[in-house]
Amino acid sequence: NPSHNSMILLPALPLSPKVRGTHPDCSVVLHFQKREAECLERIRSESQTPGQEGCPTEWDGVSCWPALPLGLSRAVACPDILHVFKKSKGLIQRNCTEWGWSLPSPPYHSACQLETLGGNNDTEAMARHFVTMKVLYTCGYSTSLAALLLAIGIFSCFRKLHCTRNSIHIHFFTSFVLRGTAVFIKDGVLFSDESIDHCTMSTVTCKAAIAFFQYSVLANFCWLLVEGLYLQTLLLLTFTCDRSYTWAYVLIGWGVPMATVGVWVLTRLQYDNHGCWDDYSSPYWWVIKAPILLAIFVNFLIFLNVTRMLAQKIRCPDLSKTHKQQYLRLTKSTLLLIPLFGVHYVVFALFPEHVGVDARLYFELVLGSYQGFLVALLYCFLNGEVQAEIRRNWGKWQRSMESNVFNLATQDFTA
Repeated sequence: NPSHNSMILLPALPLSPKVRGTHPDCSVVLHFQKREAECLERIRSESQTPGQEGCPTEWDGVSCWPALPLGLSRAVACPDILHVFKKSKGLIQRNCTEWGWSLPSPPYHSACQLETLGGNNDTEAMARHFVTMKVLYTCGYSTSLAALLLAIGIFSCFRKLHCTRNSIHIHFFTSFVLRGTAVFIKDGVLFSDESIDHCTMSTVTCKAAIAFFQYSVLANFCWLLVEGLYLQTLLLLTFTCDRSYTWAYVLIGWGVPMATVGVWVLTRLQYDNHGCWDDYSSPYWWVIKAPILLAIFVNFLIFLNVTRMLAQKIRCPDLSKTHKQQYLRLTKSTLLLIPLFGVHYVVFALFPEHVGVDARLYFELVLGSYQGFLVALLYCFLNGEVQAEIRRNWGKWQRSMESNVFNLATQDFTA
């Protein structure tokens, strides 16, 4: 049957702007599954009305053909999926004969001109593209995880570095560790077994993986907000920040994402519990997206305010040189991170999901995977205070080793 043959080409087609899952193939698959479900529901309702003659309603794998009396014909338009068919106004006709429905005339691939893009070669090229992208972001997250864990170890091991500021940095690093881990877990659950149809997967495990991923992303942006809030508080209170603020920061960084994701999970369970919850076309996606955009917007306001306050304080003649250096050292990293993290997210948030798909994937997956490494570099490895503490402890360790060697040599000589 030509109509069924045409469906073989569909999973390799580009993204649909109307339905989008994590994997590009899922857009077309989910589109046709929805149309099929609607058609089958119509068939079930008509089957309860006996005595109908002619050709019953039929789903042919591409279109739904409503019931038709014997001897008549019906025409339907090409499926309304942009970027899949070159022609969306083409018509396909079928006749109701005494032997049932006739074959589609002309066939779908002729009337609608399927965008096969060269067939298997382009399918393989697209597969290679996603494999390459996966290798790149896997390397990025692995590098980030190694750098972040080392940075957390440095801040935790050296007692002189224990302070509220570095404690917030550790929480920020931890949110990146969770984000990288969540990406690996999500990939492992969704794409580890190629025999599983990830487009229709709807297990508790995959939903939990997606929920954990959304929590880690939201926590990441919330701790970036906390970094901005803490910097502003330091400038306002002139480095006499009360430790009582720490619990408020923890509540914002971990509590707000937990509550938000909890609301999102309950909403999806109640109103949109299909698939693996990785479709960003769902209106309930705004439960996650809105707080992220709000955090970025507030951080942008903090960015402007901190820049203004910093300019005022540096020009202040009463401010000591030491305090000026402290302000500059702390602010340069945060002021760099706030626009770096927020700009591309806001730009893409202003456009529909199907616009700039390749650029969006590149920024979110490839470049985004190295953000953790950049954070560890700015807040830890390039931090003068950290470098001085490492040098001090390294020198202390070297002196201790030299002393031990000298004592051993002395004991041997006297013996």
